[in-house]
Amino acid sequence: MTTTSTPTQKGGFRVGVQRFGTFLSGMVMPNIAAFIAWGLITALFIPTGWLPNEQIATLVNPTLFFLLPLLIANTGGRMIYDTRGGVVATIATMGVIASTMGTPVFDGGTPMFLGAMIVGPLAAWIMKQVDKLWDGKIKAGFEMLVNNFSAGILGAILAIGAFFAIGPVISTITAWLESAVDWLVAAQLLPLASIFIEPGKVLFLNNAINHGVLTPIGTAQAQDAGKSVLFLLEANPGPGLGLLLAFAFFGLGSARATAPGAIVIQFLGGIHEIYFPYILAKPILLLSVIAGGAAGIATNVAFNSGLVSPASPGSIFAILAVTEKGSYVGVILSVILAAAVSFIISAIILRATRKRDIAAGNAGDLSAAIAQTEANKGKKSSVLGNIQHDGAAAGATATDEGLVATLERKPINKIVFACDAGMGSSAMGASVLRNKIKKAGIDGVDVTNKSIANLDGSEDLVITQRELTDRAKGKTPEATHLSVDNFMNSPKYDEVVELLRAEGH
Repeated sequence: MTTTSTPTQKGGFRVGVQRFGTFLSGMVMPNIAAFIAWGLITALFIPTGWLPNEQIATLVNPTLFFLLPLLIANTGGRMIYDTRGGVVATIATMGVIASTMGTPVFDGGTPMFLGAMIVGPLAAWIMKQVDKLWDGKIKAGFEMLVNNFSAGILGAILAIGAFFAIGPVISTITAWLESAVDWLVAAQLLPLASIFIEPGKVLFLNNAINHGVLTPIGTAQAQDAGKSVLFLLEANPGPGLGLLLAFAFFGLGSARATAPGAIVIQFLGGIHEIYFPYILAKPILLLSVIAGGAAGIATNVAFNSGLVSPASPGSIFAILAVTEKGSYVGVILSVILAAAVSFIISAIILRATRKRDIAAGNAGDLSAAIAQTEANKGKKSSVLGNIQHDGAAAGATATDEGLVATLERKPINKIVFACDAGMGSSAMGASVLRNKIKKAGIDGVDVTNKSIANLDGSEDLVITQRELTDRAKGKTPEATHLSVDNFMNSPKYDEVVELLRAEGH
């Protein structure tokens, strides 16, 4: 029997937080290379660095105070209103930067990352609204004159307004946040952050905190102290490593078989999303990564260790590359202890539930949704259970006959894997499917990866991890959407290949 799929509205608050976090991530992630460059210059050439050099060290403050915030502002402005928005956003952000400088030279200023995240997109949005006022009303030959002067005048006004109205407020908020972090460290409560961070990672809710708070405050701390523990709250690969090791030794079925490969991707490649399906298949394992994360944070606090800049992706190589000169012992121990704690707790849970999982026929199945896992413990979910499609115009239907029957009325020429940042896990998924399509001898199908924020409606089939599907559907309601639990190992890819064969590719 065939039934038409209907749009669903679920997880409103969660989706809203994810969308906000994605927007912040979209401003910061493309510029992480600049943060790392600043961190390396700082670690090497400041007076306490590995290779002190007074001349080269003069790059540190201009990069921190000007380059990084302006890059964030420009990226945010482009996300709202393309190049024109980026230019006006950059001009306006100079206002908040200048408001904190004290003097023309660097005298006690505050890095304006939060200010750039607020003022940049806001300035671009205002420019977009102003342009609408005379859209189509400018006489031929005067377009360039109006466009240039309107952007210049508005940019100047916004920069002055940001200087007086927004800069001081952001400086105050930043000082409060720094004080709050210092208090948590002094009270030895910072490890409790894992209670929020680890579940947030699995549900893709962490970007709002990570890019909205931890990176800006951590960078400010690194300016003052040369390092910050905040850069390690999320990036520490230890909890995920311990979890995957436990599955490699004590897991069942496909979970055990895929765990060793996932370890390489997670620990060495830094793509933490690879271990999320293992937790979703058995949610109680959140306890292990929470405990592991707390152990890692506690270790760094005890050793007063930290990184000089954000480590992205969260690979052990990236972390060691930006570890502060005197923090290697603490940072390495934090990874080892986090992995050990996570491994022990995960192993206990897996061993305790092993007989029940075998008896229930749930031996290592990673394809079940967390809701289906809780509601139908021990039963495999249908591989079609996640196929959802918005918009009757696309004509997609859900059937019991498989993905081919579901999608056969919609030609598929462009397949896009989408995730938060548009790199990492989505790139791996695209590579897996691309190889399957190539081996099947299928031509004429474009398989790429991008961030959800950059979906533009040209996609025929969008593949996302389950927790991100609602947001992807909001960006491309006319596309067909396919949810998977694990980008690296999904049985649905074979159905996609069969669909393409049926279409005659």
